[in-house]
Amino acid sequence: MRGAVYEMMNWWLDRGVDGFRMDVINFISKVTDLPDGQVPERALYGDAYPYFGQGPRIHEFLHEMHERVFAGRDDRYLTVGEMPGVDVEQARQFTDPANGELDMVFQFEHVDLDHGPGGKWDYRPATVLDLKRNLSKWQEGLAEVGWNSLYWNNHDQPRVVSRFGDDGEHRVESAKALATVLHLMRGTPYVYQGEELGMTNVPFATIDDFRDIETLNHYAEAVDILGAPAEAVLTALRRTSRDNARTPMQWTPDANAGFTTGTPWIPANPNAAEINAEAEVDDPDSVFAHYRALIDLRHRSEVVATGDYELQLPEHPQIFAYSRSLGGRSLLVLANLTGSVATFDPAALPGWEGAEVLLQGRGAETQAASGALQPWEALVLSRG
Repeated sequence: MRGAVYEMMNWWLDRGVDGFRMDVINFISKVTDLPDGQVPERALYGDAYPYFGQGPRIHEFLHEMHERVFAGRDDRYLTVGEMPGVDVEQARQFTDPANGELDMVFQFEHVDLDHGPGGKWDYRPATVLDLKRNLSKWQEGLAEVGWNSLYWNNHDQPRVVSRFGDDGEHRVESAKALATVLHLMRGTPYVYQGEELGMTNVPFATIDDFRDIETLNHYAEAVDILGAPAEAVLTALRRTSRDNARTPMQWTPDANAGFTTGTPWIPANPNAAEINAEAEVDDPDSVFAHYRALIDLRHRSEVVATGDYELQLPEHPQIFAYSRSLGGRSLLVLANLTGSVATFDPAALPGWEGAEVLLQGRGAETQAASGALQPWEALVLSRG
């Protein structure tokens, strides 16, 4: 069986693909006697993860794949392994070039920060401190060995502007701030469809509006079997369901968001009339324009591409700040990830007085020199 998989991968590489993103690749090695997982309190099923996550032959299998498919090829390729549950030390081992396994992993710690003891449907707010401590841990942990996958959204996650931002009054500003924080870190950024427009979660009215099988199963189990209040379960589904990321891409304000002239599998978000590519592509102040500027900066700047990362203002409860340095050049990223003005002591960031403003998420003149950031304001400063 593995031989057939390697044959298929080689066939695609020979046709010119640039690599592979491999779904839950850390689940391919199982404990073969299939023990039962422990059933958590008020749960219906056992937790089998200890018996298939990072299983006993995972490194053997990944190294074999590398040797059979990628070793000896002079052309460039990329291998990305989606790995739920992997930690920093495991990621270092999987992505250490000396081990010949993967180039990078998709890890889930930062998108699990708002999961409570009961899992993804048990919401707990994730603070700015939670976010910057976790993302910085991965920046520092993979600084010398391995490489980070940088993402907020994918097909399994709710929309980041609704999750960690403000999808109401400050939708545009918070989408820009979150993008700035992520895209200027060390690693490879990923943009999921509609993220670059600031697409939001969906106002699902009833359970009949959902399509995702995980969502529907959870509702049936929680309400019909465990007796949870239907409206409380729906509140959790509206916040966390994967269907938030699976509505049609919002191209235009027309029917079905311009996605199709037919009937889509799930209706478009009603706000497509205001949030769509047609409205943003030529708007210099749009979320889309900000994403283009961030991507352009990464392409132009070796500091962004390969520079060192250092967290700044580590205990500030509102501001996510970090510097990137390479040779004699440095960048400073400052982002207020809250809806209130954030103040700080400029003396805590010595040497940045009068620095060039490379990128700004709000149109108003910055007050960073005096130690104030407006709600959801993001700045990128340069020196050297």
